[in-house]
Amino acid sequence: MVEFDFDVVVVGAGAVGLACGYALGQRGLTVAVLEKDAAIGQGVSSRNSEVVHGGLYYPTGSLKARLCVEGRRRLYAFCDRHHVEYDRCGKLVVAESEADLARLEIIMAQAQTNDVEGMAVLTKAQALALEPELACVGALISPESGVFESHAYMLALEGEIEATGGAVVLSTPFEGATPLEGGGFEVRAGGAEPTVLTCRYLVTAPGLSAQGVAATIEGFPAAIIPKLHFGKGIYFRLSGKAPFARLIYPPPIPGALGTHYRRDMGGQGVFGPDLSFVETLDYSVDPGAAPAFYAYIRKFWPGLPDGALSPDYAGIRPKIHGPGETQPDFRLDGADVHGLPGLVALFGIESPGLTSSLAIGEEVAVRLGL
Repeated sequence: MVEFDFDVVVVGAGAVGLACGYALGQRGLTVAVLEKDAAIGQGVSSRNSEVVHGGLYYPTGSLKARLCVEGRRRLYAFCDRHHVEYDRCGKLVVAESEADLARLEIIMAQAQTNDVEGMAVLTKAQALALEPELACVGALISPESGVFESHAYMLALEGEIEATGGAVVLSTPFEGATPLEGGGFEVRAGGAEPTVLTCRYLVTAPGLSAQGVAATIEGFPAAIIPKLHFGKGIYFRLSGKAPFARLIYPPPIPGALGTHYRRDMGGQGVFGPDLSFVETLDYSVDPGAAPAFYAYIRKFWPGLPDGALSPDYAGIRPKIHGPGETQPDFRLDGADVHGLPGLVALFGIESPGLTSSLAIGEEVAVRLGL
């Protein structure tokens, strides 16, 4: 019987990698999560909207549809148990014109197919009764949507991994792996003290580095590694009182959910993200984008004052589709795809990856036969 240093090595200590480590640790396995940065959650997990998604939009039978709804239910329960702050404020998807009403009908039907609880169609009067400063001709309400403290959530996941005898190892980049005869992997880890360790199972969930990590695993077929596209989104913060208690979303745009409003956990209004495809990891926010934000936001909030928006932050999403292409499903590639038993490689884990994270962790465990 081969003795391994750890039962599982997980690559990436963002929300999804930590959730995978948590799910596997709960099954009695020893887990090491390798993170190249000096702190957890420094990539995609820390540069997003911190929205708990209802699961309205995703195609029937897709991983996104199933894992978002399951993940949301698990997430609220986990936050309750671990005293992670959240606001189940609800969300309005608004029709800004009569033409949008037909789109809302399609979204409503999809939400019902996806088993999203509490969905309802609102007239203009009903929507404005909830949010008087809103401009719309009708809306959908998703009462299960919300916002939460994503970093506190990740800290709780890290604590759970450590409580089951696992470790989250920072400043330790994954540099490659080799399958072992008889099963398992030899993993090469870098950093100040490079090391080699062995594990029975390997899970790669490094977000923006997913393609590069897969390419360093011996025997992983290069032909099935999807092309990585950087989907940049910027945010602007509102000065003054937040105008809405609920999330406000126009209908989705191609490839993303579009620029939306949220009241963050500190009570401030934030708008974003937009979407542009970029070639580098550039997190700058161009103040010159403000006029487009004002014009877009005033379609559903005409009362937005001049000068009330200031550049806030940017995120980069690890998209596996390019401009004009259909947005694909999550990819959780197991041995049936790449031919390496004991490995699950994740690609394209963008929105709703944060909401889905606990369910993704469970799905990874199932795909490993655990």
